[in-house]
Amino acid sequence: MNRRFGLAGLLRVRSIQEDRAAGELGAAHRREREARERAAATAMALGATVVPDVADPASWQAVIAARVALSGLLIEREADEQTAAEATAARTADWTAARQATRSVERLAERHAEAVQLEDDRAEQKVLDEVAGRRRPGEAS
Repeated sequence: MNRRFGLAGLLRVRSIQEDRAAGELGAAHRREREARERAAATAMALGATVVPDVADPASWQAVIAARVALSGLLIEREADEQTAAEATAARTADWTAARQATRSVERLAERHAEAVQLEDDRAEQKVLDEVAGRRRPGEAS
């Protein structure tokens, strides 16, 4: 049996692909968290704006304009949050596929290592049996 695992190069490539997918997944999680935080901050700012009870028309219009602007910004930030969540789901699927591809080759490598170990154990046992079966000089038969 060939002692070297024939698919070692493929295993390295698959591991690199998995590492890259894991990095992209981590970045996607970070972007999703940041988008969620921005949306929450905008929602808090929108909730914090208070329409004055009695004010001059210019102040009232300014507050309403600010609330409308914040509402539009909140809609954009929620859309960004949804886009980031979809990107995270896609990166999760990519990482899962890369992990499965890597794991299948890893299992082959493990089986190969077990077969090599079994071959080594058999060869060692054969040598031990031969040594045990030899007569020592001076022994009577």
